[in-house]
Amino acid sequence: MLIQARELEQILDNPNLVIIDARSFKEYSEGHIKGAVNLDLFAFHWFDTTKKGIDSFNKQTQQLFSFVGITNEKKIVFYDEVSGMLAARGVWLLMYFSHQQVFMLDGGIKKWKKENLPLETKPNGFKPAKFSGKINPELIASFEYIKKNLNKIKIIDARSKDEYDGTTIRAARKGHIPTAINVDWNLNVAEDGTLKKDQNLLELYKISKDSEVVTYCHGAYRAANAFLALKKLGFKKVRVYLGSWAEWANRLELPVE
Repeated sequence: MLIQARELEQILDNPNLVIIDARSFKEYSEGHIKGAVNLDLFAFHWFDTTKKGIDSFNKQTQQLFSFVGITNEKKIVFYDEVSGMLAARGVWLLMYFSHQQVFMLDGGIKKWKKENLPLETKPNGFKPAKFSGKINPELIASFEYIKKNLNKIKIIDARSKDEYDGTTIRAARKGHIPTAINVDWNLNVAEDGTLKKDQNLLELYKISKDSEVVTYCHGAYRAANAFLALKKLGFKKVRVYLGSWAEWANRLELPVE
């Protein structure tokens, strides 16, 4: 799921490569990797995980990826400033659609610049195509799924400690999903912007690799970064709770701690 800066530089001319800069357009226009298109992934939020809500999310995501020009034979690389939450969100979305060749640029543009690799400022247009992926329902969790399996699953809350313990309130209620363990997603990222090495990540996630894990945050961005960290460690059963705290806390019938 990770590609290194030098590896990416060697395949920049591959006609089957789509590089997606997941940062804001302002950051993109100040300098991006040669050939990259801009898709500000922070512009898309889905907070409804009822059946209807997930159906709508599936359709909209397929339209989005068609617009960007993704097809099954393309190799897709997402990046943001570091090995961050936006690129991770893109990778998780495509994995959810069973795309075989999707990567996050490890270290993001920070590492790319540090290695003095080429940048450009001219924007690149999309080349729309027909994207159709096979949905993998085992990578996503709904509020109903979590509620039903609360005693069986391990829940990772990727938000800040203040959000977790209710000091910072960003929804109708404060706190966290019952039984959730707090591992701030920032702790996954090393000083140089890359994802930390496995032994360092294992110190953060002290749970059995056989566990079924659900990650969440406020809007499923930081949760996607936690998802990639766990997958990197070899966890087999990991889901992202798409609605995250923005849905859970605002559904007053659901339990909170």
